[in-house]
Amino acid sequence: MKHGSAFGQIPVGALVAALIAGAASGATPAEQPAVDYRADAGEVAGLIAANYAYLDHLPGGAVPSSAKLDAERDAVHDDDSLLRYAEDMMTALADHHAMTGSSFRDDWAIVPTYADLWIVRRGGAYVIDAVKPDTPAARAGIVAGDRLVAVDGVATQQAVATFWDRLGLAPEGERGPFAARILAAGRRDRDRRLTIAGATGQRSLTLASLYRERQDRPPVTVIPGKAGAVTIRFNNALGDSATITAFDHAMAALPDRAPVTIDISDVPSGGTTSVARAIMGWFVTRPMPYQVHDLPAEARETGIPRRWIEEVLPRPGKHHVGPVRVVAGRWTGSVGEALAIGFQSLGRPVCGSAMAGLKGAVYDFDLPRSGLRIKFPAERLYAVDGRPRETVALPACRG
Repeated sequence: MKHGSAFGQIPVGALVAALIAGAASGATPAEQPAVDYRADAGEVAGLIAANYAYLDHLPGGAVPSSAKLDAERDAVHDDDSLLRYAEDMMTALADHHAMTGSSFRDDWAIVPTYADLWIVRRGGAYVIDAVKPDTPAARAGIVAGDRLVAVDGVATQQAVATFWDRLGLAPEGERGPFAARILAAGRRDRDRRLTIAGATGQRSLTLASLYRERQDRPPVTVIPGKAGAVTIRFNNALGDSATITAFDHAMAALPDRAPVTIDISDVPSGGTTSVARAIMGWFVTRPMPYQVHDLPAEARETGIPRRWIEEVLPRPGKHHVGPVRVVAGRWTGSVGEALAIGFQSLGRPVCGSAMAGLKGAVYDFDLPRSGLRIKFPAERLYAVDGRPRETVALPACRG
């Protein structure tokens, strides 16, 4: 929204004269009222309690709290201390879809966007489940099945415990692998020192942050295949309206019955449903359901649940009759995951692996005094058949 200037109604000559007169009289602009940062800090837990869609996934089914978090909240006094506290409260949710709208230069990398290792816990070990191609980790020879045994020379179990102890929380449940993924992604402003164990033994590696690996790529890349088949690969731009134009152009250039593979294996940053619906709209001839939304906040406030189905509609003049399949994986996040379950609901084959498992639809919440933005899932999302979107795993691709 654009806000008009108060000066817009005043002739320039009168404005200059008023400024000169004010300077001559020694007048000073009215002081802005001080921001009550501590009061804004006190709003965070309530916003989470009222709106976070996955409270029941948290230990005890409640907003995380501890003496250390309470002390940090009570010490908030400026922009930086408020931002640090808000970051810590988002971290306490152990949800890669929860974050702040601002950040510090030395913050932890955002997962999965700036992660090249996907880590899960198996027994007492932190195991690398997937490695993102053409990244520092892949070039260093790390492969799925290797184990992350230390971060900065500290055993992973201890590093994870320390990560949570700073917030006064125990590394229970999903907090363990959540922290391990963040630790492996490292700080935004420095290299990572990871110790990896695998079939060839144990190695200590220094890997660049993915914040130094950013590349300018087109929204989509078209890759010709055999027998007229084409792969259209999305380059992490599902939130960009230019992606719709690029995809439409690629589709319009195809023969009517050309086999198409939609590759959404590198869309970790999510996007908008308008882009997703534009893509799927090429493959339907009538309105079709593709995902289900649920808003827990309304049920908490009124006692009445609210749930609705989102549909894909045909796009006039844009329809492809040839076969289509979809490829996804660990770096398929958020709206990418919606595309995967959406194509499944359309009866089209979707393959790959488990995806990023990002929970729900993210809403923005601005703190009332400072304007600091916090972002977390406020809707639950489901496949049309009722599966929670974050739990959907795909069959392996063949051929």
